[in-house]
Amino acid sequence: MTWHAPAAPGPVRGTVAVPGSKSITNRALVLAALADGGGTVTGALRSRDTDLMVAALRALGVPVEVDHTTVVVGAHAGFAGPADIDCGLAGTVMRFVPPMAALAKGEVRFDGDAHARTRPMGTVLDALRTLGASVDGDRLPFTLHGNGGLRGGAVTIDASASSQFVSALLLSGARYEQGVTVHHDGKPVPSMPHIEMTVGMVRAAGAAVDDSEPNTWRVAPSLLDSREWTVEPDLSNATVFLGAAAATGGRVTVPRWPASTTQAGDGIRAILAEMGCTVELSADGLIVTGPDRLSGIDVDLHDVSELTPTVAALATLASGPSRLRGVAHIRGHETDRLAALAAEINGLGGSAEETEDGLVIRPTPLHGGLWHAYADHRMATAGALVGLVVAGVEVDDIGCTSKTMPGFVDLWAELVGSRR
Repeated sequence: MTWHAPAAPGPVRGTVAVPGSKSITNRALVLAALADGGGTVTGALRSRDTDLMVAALRALGVPVEVDHTTVVVGAHAGFAGPADIDCGLAGTVMRFVPPMAALAKGEVRFDGDAHARTRPMGTVLDALRTLGASVDGDRLPFTLHGNGGLRGGAVTIDASASSQFVSALLLSGARYEQGVTVHHDGKPVPSMPHIEMTVGMVRAAGAAVDDSEPNTWRVAPSLLDSREWTVEPDLSNATVFLGAAAATGGRVTVPRWPASTTQAGDGIRAILAEMGCTVELSADGLIVTGPDRLSGIDVDLHDVSELTPTVAALATLASGPSRLRGVAHIRGHETDRLAALAAEINGLGGSAEETEDGLVIRPTPLHGGLWHAYADHRMATAGALVGLVVAGVEVDDIGCTSKTMPGFVDLWAELVGSRR
């Protein structure tokens, strides 16, 4: 059943408390499972992606108790198979769990949604083979044959398709016999803030990480601390709500926005300011006030590529053309996001042209119609954002927002209903 995106007859105003960060939640769950004494994650996101991570840990023999947004990961005697891991469409599960499962004793089988089988996995799996693992297959479905430990050591990879390839190895590297040294050889790694997040969290778990050499990360072998992790709000999920203020000349506040963070979503502040918004970080949170008309933008989104759908949606509503650059790698995300964005914008009468590494969007009058989500949560929210200003937009699968934000529809309706 399609979802009728509500149009805003006036400026949208309100406060939206977004749930916890998926990126932090799933990293914290992995590190807690790798720690001898387990750990606690408070403020955890509850979504399909994080539920899949919890299920993966349990499948490997890790005791996990979930009480709303608090997750307690218990101590265990080691990972064990046989186990079946459902990755769904979650990159953090399909990339982060195999390096951890390489420490298991027994066979661990991985599979996921149909589109997940097309997402690149060979970089991680080849790296694990170099480090001593036995793996059948180069993408989902694949099987890992564990013997209770992993030699580890040095490996050279090309992580230009995803920063998750680096993060995946760093998260588990401290528990390998020789630790792990990951060297990247290729085009620049995208979404570097996500690697910085991983490095910071691995250090916080008690491991020594040397990232002083460009494109090289070294994690020394060590035990990991049992600790409590506190999850920040998901700033990338928050961007669509801030975008509602930008698109309608409204004013939206997201509470608890951190003054300092490694989340890529924080990059929205500079982008919205360049598009003409007033952006203020205060004790109340991040406050965005939209202008009478948005300005077009020429922006390199290489390090914050997950923001591309939100920025593209806003660009269709701007007063001048926009060029989004540096995001060729998002063709390998939940869907080919560049092709999908171009198709959906053009389907509503817009003008979006794919380039080698991004999009050129020229504002034209838009009309209502069906916006396809491609089972991609960020495509779905981009359609909702366009629908605020363009009457008659319908999103074919708003339910896919449950991947990272199960309450999106209610939060959106409350925000749009709070206009004045």
